[in-house]
Amino acid sequence: MPQIAEKIQYVHQQLRSEKFNTAIGLLNELNIADQASVLKGLTPTEQVKILQKLDEPSEVFAYLPLSQQAVLAEFIPVPDLIPILDNMYSDDFVDIYKKLSPELQQQLITLLSEESQNTLRKLALYPEGTAGAMMSSSFVTLHHDLCMDEAIQALRIIAATRETLYLVYIVNEQNQLIGVISLRQIIQARPEATIAEVMERDVIYVYTYDDQEVVAKTLAYYDLIALPVVDEQERMLGIITYDDVMDIVEAETTEDILKSGAVSPLAELSLKTAPIITLYQKRVFWLVILVFGSLLSGIGIAHFEEIISTHIVLVFFLPLLVGSGGNAGSQSATLMVRALATGDVQFKDWFSLLGRETVVALCLGVTMACAVSMLGYIRGDFMVAIVLAISMVGIVLMGCLTGMSLPFILNKLKLDPASASAPLVTSICDATGVIIYLFVASKLLF
Repeated sequence: MPQIAEKIQYVHQQLRSEKFNTAIGLLNELNIADQASVLKGLTPTEQVKILQKLDEPSEVFAYLPLSQQAVLAEFIPVPDLIPILDNMYSDDFVDIYKKLSPELQQQLITLLSEESQNTLRKLALYPEGTAGAMMSSSFVTLHHDLCMDEAIQALRIIAATRETLYLVYIVNEQNQLIGVISLRQIIQARPEATIAEVMERDVIYVYTYDDQEVVAKTLAYYDLIALPVVDEQERMLGIITYDDVMDIVEAETTEDILKSGAVSPLAELSLKTAPIITLYQKRVFWLVILVFGSLLSGIGIAHFEEIISTHIVLVFFLPLLVGSGGNAGSQSATLMVRALATGDVQFKDWFSLLGRETVVALCLGVTMACAVSMLGYIRGDFMVAIVLAISMVGIVLMGCLTGMSLPFILNKLKLDPASASAPLVTSICDATGVIIYLFVASKLLF
């Protein structure tokens, strides 16, 4: 890895010195992913100039982020863009075509190869986020009557044009999926054995309109490297490979992380290149909502103004108590959101988890109460220490149960559990924490 980093740095030096021929020679020696990494840091004009001279421009182009592909495609002359798109795998090709401007799409549609046009007609029909939209039509099928020698001969002919050969899918005359056989099984089996004798008939597959999260979970659960996609009649239409699912997982995880921070997803945008107005729009909604949520804390303080004015020492501990409740609630929410996302828990588990979380919350609350009560005794007196201890237990308990329950409620309402973000949970816990603390104080100190 250090040697690769040094080579990439040296290529950048050659480009800065405008020694393009030397840079191109060095680039072609690098891995495709490393070539794409070099291009990412260049301007579109420089990218076009270099891309046209690379040995595998289509593969390097496909490794760039989709948003960067769309920008770069607008700079590449149409005659040069056509072969790049035609040589891409079908799923990558459809993804970038959908991102192009309508004007450029119109220019390309009649110039693309017949195979690319057919791919567009088939794959572009499916909504974004479904298995059909992300599948590749570049897969291998064989007939079950072939013997292993015949299968190997057939694979040699079609290998160059297919995305993966690790799994070969077996279809009948109606193109219905009836089995699967791995390349290892073909090689290890007796040469005269037929595919029907060796293939596995219990095939794991997904339907074209299945959600991409279902696809990712299915592929991960069965530990597959590719997943066939079929229609309602179980006719084989495409495959989804492991690398495509990894892109989905990364995108879904990024979306959940952003939501957990009360930020709307940035889609394909990069934080470095996203317009300032876009970053503003993605963040302002939740911040405004949370501002009004924080008003509940102010209302609570105003309601108990008399007890505060009588025992001014209570103000000293107010941030500490409500902050502890928010922190505890955020922990619980994070645990539940992740557990729901991975399928570790379901709504039916809510009641049993509620009991477990109550026990954990009480233990946490009592531990924190011991610490804060000593501070209360030093800063105030024995009764202040009692108020702090009881309040801490109540606030932490309320925070934990709120943080745990909110993702379940959102999930039941068909909303994204990740919307139970740390700032949202914290705002709720702040308001309830203020009320609990000052209510306990009003009952014990008057």
